[in-house]
Amino acid sequence: MLTVDCAALPRDVLDIELPADGHLLFFVDIEYPPETSVVLHVPAGAPATERAPTYTYDGEDIRIRVYEPRTLYPLAGLTLDSEDDWRTGPETSAFQDGDGSEGVLDRFEEAVLAAASGGSRPGVCVQLGGFSDPWDMAPDDGDDVLLAQMAGQAVDYGVFTMNLIVGTREDIAAGRYADLRYEQQC
Repeated sequence: MLTVDCAALPRDVLDIELPADGHLLFFVDIEYPPETSVVLHVPAGAPATERAPTYTYDGEDIRIRVYEPRTLYPLAGLTLDSEDDWRTGPETSAFQDGDGSEGVLDRFEEAVLAAASGGSRPGVCVQLGGFSDPWDMAPDDGDDVLLAQMAGQAVDYGVFTMNLIVGTREDIAAGRYADLRYEQQC
């Protein structure tokens, strides 16, 4: 589903430790449930060969769906318009004061979105690290942190799944990707 060039990542903004070079390969079944998901690190210079997109199940060859590649570029966080200071707006004050009125959180979120992206959500993207933006319960709780979040529509506009990959900071930093937890929300 995703290949990440580790050398191109903006290290100064990542909140998780990823390899400095090579590629992280994310194999995620975007059809529910994600039973065959895995993350692999291929070190820089290591020989690698692309294989045919098939596997054998109960003696039958099954073809894996392959999607057209799309190039993504790293972007760190949100960019806020300095002329529209949402931090001192009435929506922020109402939220901070906790006045209990209905819709306070919604109006605060709309004010931040207006400042960050002209009022619309940034759209479908892949996220590495940070806090998840799940459709259901956040899987990055307790000791688990987010490694990656990928919306199915980033790959196939007809598939509405959110793929979340979480693990401990220690497992991610040590490259123990087999110990990660894969969750899919529809």
